[in-house]
Amino acid sequence: MTEAVNMNILDKIVLRKRQEVQAAMEKVSLAELEQYPLFSRNCYNLRESVLDNNKKGIIAEYKRASPSKGLINGTSSVQEVVKGYQDAGASAISVLTDADFFQGSLQDLTDAREVLQIPLLRKEFIVDKYQIAEAKAYGADIILLIAACLSTLEIRDFSKYAKSLGLNVLLEVHNEEELNRSIFPSIDAIGVNNRNLKDFSVSLDHSYGLVNKIPNDYIKVSESGISDPQTIKELKKAGFHAFLIGENFMKTENPAQSIKEFVAQI
Repeated sequence: MTEAVNMNILDKIVLRKRQEVQAAMEKVSLAELEQYPLFSRNCYNLRESVLDNNKKGIIAEYKRASPSKGLINGTSSVQEVVKGYQDAGASAISVLTDADFFQGSLQDLTDAREVLQIPLLRKEFIVDKYQIAEAKAYGADIILLIAACLSTLEIRDFSKYAKSLGLNVLLEVHNEEELNRSIFPSIDAIGVNNRNLKDFSVSLDHSYGLVNKIPNDYIKVSESGISDPQTIKELKKAGFHAFLIGENFMKTENPAQSIKEFVAQI
C-alpha cells in the first residue's frame, strides 16, 4: 500500500507540472522567453567541467526541501551555498526549481547563475519543451530528463531541442529497461538515481548494477545517497565520472563548509 501511495508522488508532481506549464505559457510566450538576456548566452560544457582534473566530479545540489524529508534547509541562501560549492571544487551545480514539492523557483536558478562560472543544472520534472526554453532563459547550462516520467519519443525530442539551444542534457534512469529505451546521441550524460521513486529507499546497488551497461561515450553520473568520501572513491573505480550530492551538504548548518570538508577527504 505504501508503495502505491508513494508512487503517486511522482504522478502528482507530473500532473502539477502540466498545470504549471499551462499557466506559465499563458503569462510568458515561448517567443518572449527567447528574448530574455540569458537565452542567448553560450552554455558551459558539462563534459569538460566533469573531466577537469582540478575539479572533483561533484554536482553539488541546492535543495531546500523534498517530498520525502520535508524542509531540509530553510536558512542558507542560494548564492552563498552555490558559491561555496564552486569554491570547494564542484564540477557543476544543481538547483531545484520546483515550488510545490521542493520549495524552489526559477529565481533561484538566475540567482545561482550570477555567481557561477561552472555548469548549472535546472533540476526539474520536465514534461514539456517550454520548460527547456525556460531553463535556458533563466541561466541553466544543463537540463534533466527523467526517464521514469517520459516516453522514449519525448526523451528523443526533448534532448534534440535542448541541444539545438546549446544546452547539455543529463538523462536520469533507475533501471536497465529505462536505460535501454532512452539512449540517444543528443544526450551528454546518464545519471543513475540510487533513490527508488516508488518507496524513496536508497541503494547504491542501482549505480553498481548499471555502470557497465551505460555506453562509455556518455558521462556517467551516480545520483543520491552519497554521504561518504570513500563511496566516491569506490564509484570512481567502478567507472563513474560525476556524483550528484545534495542532502548530505544541505542538511548541515553550513553547506559550503560541509562540501569543503568532504572534498578534503577524497
